[in-house]
Amino acid sequence: MDFTSQRGAAMARVRNIEIDEVADDLKPIYSKFVDDYGPFLNQVRVFAHRPPALKHIMGMLLEFADETLLPKRYLEIALVVVSKLNECDYCVVHHTPKLMSEGFSEETAVRILEPECPGLDEVERLVRDYSVTVTRHANRVTDSMYAGLREHFSEAQIVELTLRIALCGFFNRFNDALGIDAEEDAIELMEACA
Repeated sequence: MDFTSQRGAAMARVRNIEIDEVADDLKPIYSKFVDDYGPFLNQVRVFAHRPPALKHIMGMLLEFADETLLPKRYLEIALVVVSKLNECDYCVVHHTPKLMSEGFSEETAVRILEPECPGLDEVERLVRDYSVTVTRHANRVTDSMYAGLREHFSEAQIVELTLRIALCGFFNRFNDALGIDAEEDAIELMEACA
């Protein structure tokens, strides 16, 4: 994937809201999301236009990260799969290195949508296939697919996995519609993985 078109354009279709412009009670969420969650500054700058979105959406993601109910390797599989299906460069750039930091090879990351993707075990394939189904045809999740999930995940984990798959689709559309470009450090991390 070529990310040269993303370089140098750090301005979305709306004005960036800097941390000094947000209410004092939101500054810790803004700051923590940028410092701890990953290099998502450009996204936070746009979300800051709507304080309730910054507070509740970014705040929820921070709480999920602190709680770690769902193992990160399964979460990153889901996020990369959904982002590749929706062709969201911003999310692919951010989550592919996270997927690889969970022990997956570059080949697995590149070929993750292929039915015979190398490097995925049975549970990881199930997460991949569930992510595809929820993204493309949520009404076609079969009883057997759900039963497979129940063998490996608690109901709370299934709810979080489904929520994160659907939420990733939201982020993909949000990022693309508003023209949010990947941050330079995110692009550099992605290129270092290649």
